[in-house]
Formats: sequence, structure tokens, C-alpha cells
Amino acid sequence: MGARKKTTKKKAASGKKTSVRKKAMGKKTVKVKSSGAAVDRTKEDLRKVALDSIQSVATEVYRTGSTGGLPQLTMPQRNLANVTYDKKTGYFEMKGNLKTRTLDVNSVKTFAQTLRLMALAKDMVGQEDFATKREAYYVSKNWGDAKFNEQRESDTVLDDIEGMFSVHEVTRETLRFMPEEHGGSVVGALTVIDRDPETLDPIRSDCAAMGSGAYTVPSSVDHLGFETQADFVLAIETGGMFQRLNHHRYWRTANCILVEMGGVPTRATRRFVRRLSDDLKLPVYVFVDCDPYGMCNIYRTLKVGSGSAAHVNRNFCVPKATYLGVTPQDIEDFGLHDATHPLQPVDVKRAKDALKNDPFFQAHPKWKKAIKQMLKMGVRAEQQAFAKWGLNFVIDEYLPRKMRDPKKFLP
Repeated sequence: MGARKKTTKKKAASGKKTSVRKKAMGKKTVKVKSSGAAVDRTKEDLRKVALDSIQSVATEVYRTGSTGGLPQLTMPQRNLANVTYDKKTGYFEMKGNLKTRTLDVNSVKTFAQTLRLMALAKDMVGQEDFATKREAYYVSKNWGDAKFNEQRESDTVLDDIEGMFSVHEVTRETLRFMPEEHGGSVVGALTVIDRDPETLDPIRSDCAAMGSGAYTVPSSVDHLGFETQADFVLAIETGGMFQRLNHHRYWRTANCILVEMGGVPTRATRRFVRRLSDDLKLPVYVFVDCDPYGMCNIYRTLKVGSGSAAHVNRNFCVPKATYLGVTPQDIEDFGLHDATHPLQPVDVKRAKDALKNDPFFQAHPKWKKAIKQMLKMGVRAEQQAFAKWGLNFVIDEYLPRKMRDPKKFLP
């Protein structure tokens, strides 16, 4: 065990690409895929880039202001209208439209808040401390007239700051601002190799040995190493379906990794699944409700990112993911008509907006056909609708039938 831990630790530190080795299991030999930490740049490199970026912007603001000019901050526009999508690239990219915030009587408060948050980030990066987004909001209560009235305001300014520095691959996490929510749950044929923050010794978490619980994805995942013999990853929308599949050990039967997204997946969850996809070369199948929110928000965000976060989509989405279900055609094929719910006006609007304005759905005829079919049927179906045929119909019938031909999954 000592030699194995030493090897694992070395991989986590060096960021070597995926390797494949063989592991004996009784008389059977299986391939175990392993991956070290995913580091395009070392932690110290990114730390320096973050500090230099903050210093550069602050210096320019001071220089302009001290010479009588009006300081400006330039950042990308963060919306769906400012993104492009190419199937070869696989995720939303920025078109390049920018917005400029000039220091004047109307913007003085937001300008001051931006600089104060940058100063907080500088301190945290320098001291290797962190703040949750909620804590960042409360820190401002000591800023006098520059304080935030609502967290929504501080979150927006944080996103603007990340957008300014994203060209240097500096993310919100690099700036040491962490989310409050956890990063999703994981069970199945995967061992996650973390490290003790004090000793740097490897800490191994076997996701097949969690009992009735699950491994929780941390807010930062690029330092993690992985070992698996799984055949695929199944990303699941709801906690209830995740619990059912875990309780009946579907991951053992299907030799897979289950990831609970809990609605629109967090950035940490998306990055975690991206690493499983890229580093371990595993296919990722997505299982969500058949409704415009599941398709156009949850799945689309996991697959290609979002307009508001286009400046970081290249790292926080899973371009190779495909959509297992639930689909409008599943309602027909599995006789779920009396287990559906009518589409609400908000559902219809979301679906029509996707067809009209979303570059991802516009690029895929199969998706346009599926959304139009759902609109024509006028209904939506939840993952739990299959319980009409029995509590474990999803495990015994639906998933095995769908998994016979993954090539038919929606792109």
C-alpha cells in the first residue's frame, strides 16, 4: 500500500495524462483507468496570474484617475446573444462583444464595489484564504455607501470580475470565491484520490463503498485523481431517482458511475463530470425529466454551458455528453400518456425561446424535432412517471432497453 500511495501522490502532483493499467480481481483481469490531477497550469502559476491581473487593472484605474481622466473597466457581455456554437468546438463561445463601465455619477457605487471585491480577492489569493459568495456579500456591510443591498448584486459584480480576467484563465475559484452549495453526489465504480491539505498525503474515497450515502463533489476538483473500471457515467437530474438507482446498486449491475446533478448542475459538478469524460475517456449519458427546463436548462448547461458563463464554458461543460432521456418519444414508446402533466405557459415559452434563440438547439435537427414533438403533445413527463409500471421499472426495463443503442441518444 505504501508504494501505491506514493505513486498516486506523484500523479496528483504532476498532472500526468490518463494511464491505463491492469488490476487483478480473482481470476478475472480488468482494466483500471487512472488519472492524476488536471493542471494546465500549476496552482502557483494561476495564483500569480490572478494577482498580476488584479494589479494591472487597479494600476490603470489609478493612472487614469490621477491624470484627470475617467477610469474604465471593460468586460464581456454575458448573455445568450453574445455566444456562438460550433459542433466541432462543442460548447458556447463568446462572440467578443464587450461592455465598458466608466466611472461617473451613475456608476460610482458599482465601480467602487468592483474595486473593493478585487481588493478582497487580492488579499485572499495572497493569503490562500477564501470566502463563500454569501460571505463576500456580508463583508461589504463594512464598506459604508459601497455596501451591497442584496447578494444578487454582489454575485453580478463577481461575475463581471471573473469575465474581465477570464482571458487569462482566471476563474472565480482562482480568485478564492467559493459557492455555498455542494457539488453533487457520486456513487459507483470510481475511486477519488484527494489529498490532506496539511500533509499532502493522498486520501482515497471509494465511491462503491459509501453504504447508503454518497461521495460529495468538493467546490474545487482539478487537484483530484481518479481510478475506475466503469464503462460510462450516468448524470441524473433528481435526488429521488439517484437514490433509487443507488439503493438497488444499479451502478454495480451496469458497471457505471452515477452522478446526481440536483437540477442545473453546479460548476463543480460540471467540471467533475468533464474530467471523468476527458481524463478517463468515459461516455456521459444524461437522464433528466422530459420538460423544457430539463432539456433547455439542465442538459444544455451541462453539455455546452450557458450564455451568462460563456467566458468559462470551455472548462465547465461536457461537450461529449449525450441525452439518454426522458424524451417525448419515450412517452409514446412506454405508454406514459396518463402519467404526464400539461405544459404550462412558462414551459411553452422556454421551449419556443430555445428553438428561436438558442444556438445549440438550432444546430441540431434531432433536438428541434424533439422539442416540436413535445410542444405538439402539450405535455411533460418526469423521471418518476415510469413508476406507473412498477417502482423499479426504470432499473429493470427502461434503462436496459435504452442502453442497448446509445447511438440513438439525442446529441
